[in-house]
Amino acid sequence: MYKFLKGVVGFFIKILYKIEVYGKENVPKEGPLILCANHKSLLDPIVLAVAMDRQVHFMGKEELWDNPILKFLLDRVGAFPVNRSKSDLKSIRTSMAILKRGDVLGIFPEGTRVKTVSIENIKEGIGMLSNRSKSIIQPVFIDTEYKMFKPVKIHFRKQVNPLDFSECGREINREITKAVYYKIYDIKE
Repeated sequence: MYKFLKGVVGFFIKILYKIEVYGKENVPKEGPLILCANHKSLLDPIVLAVAMDRQVHFMGKEELWDNPILKFLLDRVGAFPVNRSKSDLKSIRTSMAILKRGDVLGIFPEGTRVKTVSIENIKEGIGMLSNRSKSIIQPVFIDTEYKMFKPVKIHFRKQVNPLDFSECGREINREITKAVYYKIYDIKE
């Protein structure tokens, strides 16, 4: 169902917006991968799915599953809910299972749509998932205002590898998270 919906929705998205993809050579073609992008709009997961060759299993706020039609579609495309108000062990187990299978996990590490860029917005769970699963993180910056017939620029940045942080000790999750933030927004430390 994922490929079918991606094809149909992607067709309309490409009519409404000019999708421009940069740095696609940075995206691994196989193996476990955590796709982390900034979050401006409800359209972000759709344009990321259109830009990716591999299926992305997105983590989404559990409130989306309250609508039965949306729940049906989200379940069919491999998305899963997360409770953002507490530590959600079920969503962590689901994330780890996706990565263990060698698939792509899609996360918006700021946890919600944000208007102001700040390192305080990003959640440390991304570092923890990467560190535990030893999965590479693919930072992505979506540059757009989502105005019809205007460009949606998707920048696949250089990857963050948890193995590069072995010297960080107990602070490894925080350091990985910071590295992801800096790469998404192309900020020099």
